[in-house]
This record gives sequence, C-alpha cells and structure tokens, in this order.
Amino acid sequence: MKFGKEFASQMVPEWQNAYMDYQFLKSLLKEFQVFKQRNKPSIKQNGGIKRNLTLYRAFSGLTTRRGNSPKPQNLSDVESQVILVNTVRRDGEEGSETMFLNAADEGGEYELVYFRRLDDEFNKVVKFYKAKVEEVMKEAAVLNKQMDALIAFRIKVENPKGWVNSLEETAHLASDVAASTAALSASTPSAARASRRFPMDVIDEEGSSNPGQIDESSDDKDAIEMKPLYLNDQRHNPDTIKTTRPAPLEILNRVKFNSTQETPRSTIKGFLNLPNQTDLKFSKANLKKVEEQLKKALSEFYHKLRLLKSYSFLNVLAFSKIMKKYDKVASRTASKSYMTMVDNSYLGSSDEVIKVMERVEATFIKHFSNSNRRKGMETLRPKAKKARHRVTFSMGFLVGCTFSLIMTLVLIIRARNILDKQGRVVYMETMFPLYSLFGFVVLHMLMYAANIYFWKRYRVNYTFIFGFKEGTELGYTEVLLLSFCLSALALASVLANLDMEMDPKTQDYKAITELLPLGLVLLVIAILLCPFNIIYRSSRFFLLVCIFHCVFAPLYKVTLPDFFSADQLTSQVQAIRSLQFYVCYYGWGDYRVRENSCKESNVFKTFSFIVAVIPYWWRLLQCLRRLYEEKDAMQGLNGLKYFSTILAVCTRTAYTLSKGNVWKLVAWITSANATIFSTYWDIVIDWGLFQRNSKNRLLRDKLLIPHKIVYFIAVVLNILLRLAWMQTVMNFTIFSLHRQTMIALVASLEILRRGIWNFFRLENEHLNNVGKYRAFKSVPLPFNYDEDEDRDE
Repeated sequence: MKFGKEFASQMVPEWQNAYMDYQFLKSLLKEFQVFKQRNKPSIKQNGGIKRNLTLYRAFSGLTTRRGNSPKPQNLSDVESQVILVNTVRRDGEEGSETMFLNAADEGGEYELVYFRRLDDEFNKVVKFYKAKVEEVMKEAAVLNKQMDALIAFRIKVENPKGWVNSLEETAHLASDVAASTAALSASTPSAARASRRFPMDVIDEEGSSNPGQIDESSDDKDAIEMKPLYLNDQRHNPDTIKTTRPAPLEILNRVKFNSTQETPRSTIKGFLNLPNQTDLKFSKANLKKVEEQLKKALSEFYHKLRLLKSYSFLNVLAFSKIMKKYDKVASRTASKSYMTMVDNSYLGSSDEVIKVMERVEATFIKHFSNSNRRKGMETLRPKAKKARHRVTFSMGFLVGCTFSLIMTLVLIIRARNILDKQGRVVYMETMFPLYSLFGFVVLHMLMYAANIYFWKRYRVNYTFIFGFKEGTELGYTEVLLLSFCLSALALASVLANLDMEMDPKTQDYKAITELLPLGLVLLVIAILLCPFNIIYRSSRFFLLVCIFHCVFAPLYKVTLPDFFSADQLTSQVQAIRSLQFYVCYYGWGDYRVRENSCKESNVFKTFSFIVAVIPYWWRLLQCLRRLYEEKDAMQGLNGLKYFSTILAVCTRTAYTLSKGNVWKLVAWITSANATIFSTYWDIVIDWGLFQRNSKNRLLRDKLLIPHKIVYFIAVVLNILLRLAWMQTVMNFTIFSLHRQTMIALVASLEILRRGIWNFFRLENEHLNNVGKYRAFKSVPLPFNYDEDEDRDE
C-alpha cells in the first residue's frame, strides 16, 4: 500500500482536516516533476559510453571497508544553500518559515510555492497539536484532583489497618524534620542554602518496595505535575515535605458528589426543583460507583493520549516522506535540514503526552487493576477485533440454507397447489402475520449490515458515534450471520408447519403445529436476554439498554444511540402490531382452532391505536426531554413532527377500523401533513442537504460519496417511499394482492427507506464531528470541587 493511502487509513477520522495535506503537497511536486520533464535537455549520444566505461575501472575488492575510503564531501554547506528555516511570529503565534535560496533556478517558482504550502501545513499541524496538548494537560489536572478525592474517600470507607499509626508516625516525623531543619538553617550560610537547590523528578507510581507496609507515598503523589519539582530550605516544613505520609483527608471537606440528571430519580428531582443529595456518604456502594466512573474517565483520557501520540508520529512521518519525495523530484538534499527543524519543533520534541501516558498507566494499574499490569493494559489498550474465518464460513453456509429453504417453500406451494386450497384465506389471516414478524426483523438486520459496510467504506466513525466499546462492535459479517440464522430458522418453521398441516399422521396435533412460531419468538427472546457471555453479549445488552431508555424516554438523558434506536422502532410499527397479534392469538386461545377473533374484540381495537403510536410517542418524549435540557427550539419542532405523525397514525387506524368517509378525509389531511413535514426534516435537517450557497449545488459542502448523483437518487427514493406510507388511505392495490400481503409490502418499503436514511443520517453526524474536531466522548466525573475555596488557598 502506498504511503498516501496508509496515511489516510491511520488518521483519526474527526481530525482529518488537521493532518498534513499529503496529497496536496504531492500534487505540487507532481506539477514540478511534469515541468522538469517537459523542459529536460536532450541526452548526449556519448552518455551511454561514459556510463559503460565504469565497467573498465580498477576492481575495488570484496573486503574493502568504507572506513578506509576517503570521507565524502560534507553536504551541510550544500544543504544550507538550498533552504533556510527560520522561526517567525505572526498574530502572536510562533511558526516556521522556509526560505528557498535557489529561486532563480529554472522551475524555482514551483519550489517556492511548494515550500510556502509546506510551511502552512506544518504551522497548522503544530498549532492544532499544541491546542490539544493544552487541553489534555488541563484535563490531567482535573483528574489529579479526582484521584486525590478518590484516595481520601477510599480511606474513609475502608479504614485500612495501620492507618492511625501511620498518621501518628507521620506527625512525629514531620515535627522532627522541622526541628532539625530550623537548627540546620541557623548554622548554614545563605549562599550554601541557595546552592543546595536541585531538581527531583516525580516519584514513580509503582508502589512501596516493602510489601508489608501500606503504599502511602504513592497515594500522596497521584496529583502530580509533569515539570520537575525543586526543593529548597523554604519548602522544608511539615506540610510540604515528601515523606511516606497518607493522603490528606481534608480534601473531602471541599468535595461533593457531582449531580447529573442521568437517572430517573435525579431527573424527577431536577424537574420538581428538589435538591439532589450531593453530600458525601461513605459507603462501599458509593465507593464502587466512584471507582467505576473514574475508571471510565481514565480509560477515555488514555484513549485521547494515544490518539495525540499517533497524530504527532504520523505527521512527522508524513513530513519526512514528502521531503524525501521532494529531494528525489528536485535532485536536491534539503530533507535533512528541514527534518532537523521538524524534530526540534514542539511536534517532534514534546514528550508531555508520553509522560502523562506513563503516569496514567501506572495509576490505572495500581488503583483499578489491583497492580495487575496485564489486566490494566487490556482495559486501557483493548485489542482490535480480528476477522474470524469461521464467521464468514458460517454466514455463507446459512445463506445457502436460506435460499435452499426459499426454493423448497416455493416448490411445495406450487406442487401442492396450496394457493387454491380452501384454507388459504384463514392461513393469510392467522399464520402470515405471525411469520411476517421474522421477515421484518431480518430485513432490518440486512439493511443494518449494509449500513455498516458502507460506513466502513466511506470512513464514517460509527463506533464512536454510537459509543460502542472498542473490540466489541459487530461487523457486517456478524450481522449477516445473525440475520441469515434467524431467516433459516423462520423458514424451517414455516416448512415444518406446512408439512405437519398436510401430513395425515399429524392431523390430531394441529394445536402443537400452531405453536411453532410462538416457540421461535420465545427462543429469540431467551437468546436476547441470556446473561451468559455467548452470542455477542455486549451487543445484546447494548440493544436492551437502548430499548429500556426508549421505554422510559423522559426519565433518562437522551443520547444518540437512544433516539437512533427509537427512530428504528418507528419503522417497525407493523412488527409491533404482529407482537400484539401474538398476544391475542395465543392468549385468547384462537390457535387451537386457527381462527382470528381478535378483530371482534374492543380491547384489541383499543390497543391497535396504542401500539401503533408507541414508537412515535417515545420519540416525542425524547424531543421534549432535550428541549427541557438544551433549550433548543429545533427539538421542539422535531417533537411537533412526531406529534403530527401520531395524529396521522391514529386517524389512519380509525379509518381502517370504521371505513367512514369522514375518517378518510381526516386521515388524508393528517397523513399528507405528516408526510410533507417528515420528508422535509429527513432531507434538510437529518441529512443536511439542500443548503443554500453550498459549493455542491442543492447538497452540502462536504460529501463522503464522490458521486453526487447518489444523493439525488437517495432524495427521490426517500420521497417515493414516504408516499408508500400513505397506501392505507389511498387504497391502491397491486395485482389484486391479499390485504396482509399489501401491509407486509408497505412495511418492508418503510424498512428499506429507514436503511437509506440511516447511512446519510450518520454521514451528516460524522461530518459535524469532523467540523468540530470532536473525537472524544465527555465522561461525567464523580466529584465536584468547591473552586472558590481552592482559589482562596
């Protein structure tokens, strides 16, 4: 792989605009190379003869060492005549400026432009790197205070053995040192005292050398600074001396729990303006909660440091590569002097990030991994997920099984002439809605697998957007494996049902035959809720948490995975109605005689209204929660969109049940209003298209897909599939299809529309993150410091 592609693949996606533009600089060199070739003088005829004369020189020998040969000419003078790199200050910021000394040479104007753009790229990279390093250093200072509070909190909760004795010993030691320091101070000249100042590096976080003692010295130094500390006589006092003293508990007097409205209890208290409990309660449950929060915060902080280290390394490597390419194209030797400047710059010489990384590793291993380095590093540096051939093989096998079962089902229907039999109408009214549930779920999973494939292809950082834990996210092959596994089981159940229906030997077991789809649903639910670490447990639990947050929408802080999941459920209304039919069909006992008496039940009719609007209601509550927290008017408009959809769904359901002209008119008006509102929101707000003054006409400035026609096709498809949603009130039919078939077809089209919407929605979210250089998630911290007291001190 060429370096340009490797460089692009290793970038942090959200920081891609902050990296050195390697391809642009390479294009400048390409133009210079074309100019040189166009103006290259003709080669003399005797050139080949001169080159061939080297074959007749004296043989230099096989054992001649380079050290014995004369030293080559020193090239430093030659290089200094090519470029001079100076440090300049512009707009209050320090940067580099390269002076090209051979501008009078042929093609020198190309080289002047190249070095000007090279300086711009270098200054851009250094400026961004400095800003990010300053951010992480500030965050490190905050985490230092959090660790101080954690250690003091842990002491109060666990009250370790020997703590009181250690405290007394420390007090005695401090008083003795103070007395000896005073005596020494009186007998030592001031000049000698001044000369005794010396640097001392920060002590390691590796623990005490004596395993029998509590490692209190390390605890005292967790709040460290990355610059050297200096000790002199003025600092030799009992309060500042570095001995094996315990962490001060007085810090807890300035600390309270950080109150965030992320749980139902805190949300209700915040809504009712009731004070949250922020005073410290020293219990093991609170200690465990604090440790988990700080563990997560340190892991995320370490991830930031790793990305910054990678950013520095990749850019230095890119500058080295582009300068070597320049030397090759221009036949000069300027790379050495330029790379010396790069290595001596803040980008190449700063080691603050590496030092903080070492401190975070030591702190995490000691305090959160029980001094087990392997366990700690596995948490800080999770291994990348490896592709498994057995997953690909199993997926291919199940694909073959699925298509074989489909062909078998078609052949059985044709051979037994099932479509012309008497029971086909009853079958379509009972068994078809039961089995169509699996079709909706499988189709949605296939669309999600396609989304993952294209997100990866166009470098949309979906794992960061969704907040998946590194190494646990599902790839498209795993999603395809699960979808084809479910489809194979569903088709096998359909074939078994038909076979038992037609076999005279099983005529007396019709009730058991009807239980096959219910058994498959229960199996899927059991796998979804299985607590054991099998069948992608982390992904299953992630899905369950998102659904749980959707159900209790206004009580939990709304995150992107939550409202994204709720949007998926709005496209699965028919699947939710199928679940409602499961409850009625098996709960009322209709499966014993295969008849559908649900439509005659007033309870079922009432729940038909409720079930159809549940996903939209959840989404509306999420919008109201965000409107309350963020005070963003757009969330209010988004909630109005879902409210209009709820009205449309209710009126359509009423029209379906009553078939009156009044209900038809009302359903037409509400459905048209909801369709127009939702279509506009999809294209303009969710996808970010149709922006005014965009450099890509009728689209947006930044596009990940190079072919613009794809976006226009997606817009047209979204509009057409939105119109298919109005089929209920339009009453159009295709080839005299059965009503249940038509419902399943329209529901499938909505799932296809949702799959298309998913890709462009996350593309727009990713580009927003790129524009804001947002590559990290904000992690709430457990403690809240009283900054006023800290300032007073």
